Amino acid sequence: MVQRVAVIGAGYAGLAAAVELAAAGSKVDVFEASRTLGGRARAVELKDEMSGLTVDNGAHILVGAYRETLRLMEKVGAGGTASSKLKRENLHLEFPGQVKISAPRLPAPLHLAWALLSAQGLSFSEKFAAIRFMRALKKCRFHLPRDISAKQLIANQPRRVRRLLWEPLCLAALNTPVASASAQVFLNVLRDSLAAERAASDLLLPATDFSQLFPEPAARYIAAHGGRVLRSTRITAIEKDGDTWTASGQETHGLYDHLILAVAPYHLPKLLAPHARLASLIEQVASFTWQPIFTVYLAYPTTVRLPFAMVGSTAGHAQWLFDRGALCGQHGLIAAVISGDGPHQALDHSALAAAIHGEIARLLPGLPASQRSWVIEEKRATFACTPGMQRPPTVTACANVWLAGDYVAGDYPATLEGAIRSGVAAAHAIIG
Repeated sequence: MVQRVAVIGAGYAGLAAAVELAAAGSKVDVFEASRTLGGRARAVELKDEMSGLTVDNGAHILVGAYRETLRLMEKVGAGGTASSKLKRENLHLEFPGQVKISAPRLPAPLHLAWALLSAQGLSFSEKFAAIRFMRALKKCRFHLPRDISAKQLIANQPRRVRRLLWEPLCLAALNTPVASASAQVFLNVLRDSLAAERAASDLLLPATDFSQLFPEPAARYIAAHGGRVLRSTRITAIEKDGDTWTASGQETHGLYDHLILAVAPYHLPKLLAPHARLASLIEQVASFTWQPIFTVYLAYPTTVRLPFAMVGSTAGHAQWLFDRGALCGQHGLIAAVISGDGPHQALDHSALAAAIHGEIARLLPGLPASQRSWVIEEKRATFACTPGMQRPPTVTACANVWLAGDYVAGDYPATLEGAIRSGVAAAHAIIG
């Protein structure tokens, strides 16, 4: 019998689940409240008298270890590893004027050892401290007997190695300040990227917006396999009807054998409130705390460019700067990313953009004034990934109701790969 499945939410998790289900022959309906697909990794159009730029609501970094993301991109015809939508670069971490770490195309683990030994801006003692740290992690198989904070994990590393290597990597991956970030989840990321095969540490820099990277090709794939993606269709209630479920908004949308809830966790309580069996799930997600991501876009003359498509910054609020000209042909447009809580939250958007301009100017002497700026603020971009955090599993207390999202239990923090993996897991639980 053909399984009828409703997927509520067309972010990366929901669409990953729908693609797998459609490929297996299930009849899938995907419901999305917005017109734009991608959830918290989506395209945003900047409209004003000077531009009609399409950018992203936040800059997400992909790496070669994102195997499920790449597999599904291939599956839906978005190209995956060979895609023109992704620029593959060897591991390259650069804080201009301070440190530069580049991995050569050598087999693992030589690529990482060479990258650290040849790092510019670190002393020999700092380089060997980083190498010894990685060797110690491999010896314990990247597993801690008890989760601690990432700050405690790296406490014995030299100050510059902490500040210019481990802290930026942790904050970028977990979007949680190092002092309160889970060391075990950080180790999971290091295990699958820096400590895996060489290609796993490659940077995959998007050359298109995040809706076009996977969500839009996924929607076309689902439609080609008999499913539907219904945009601007908000689901506000789910109800049990015998052995089936209904999903309702302004209207009721058919009967389904399974429901996959792929909305952000803070939307779950209203959706699940009538179902007593899910009270503990509601309580669990209500206990989550959240971390913001600010993305500041600054438009300059088209000749302005960064030394590399992505560079680190320690000059103030921003942690990473992206050259949109080098990435996707939007020459002169620089994106600055600020992860997690911090003093930047006390600034209005104009003051924050001015501060970021000053930080870029310190990296690029002679930088002209910006022609325009935009600030995109995601106040609940990710959950705070803290030590020992308990995350809900895919299965719920209600039969045939499943969860998908980057917050669902798994090895990874709130990343695109974590979202994709959760969607795949939900689909496979249904397919069997």
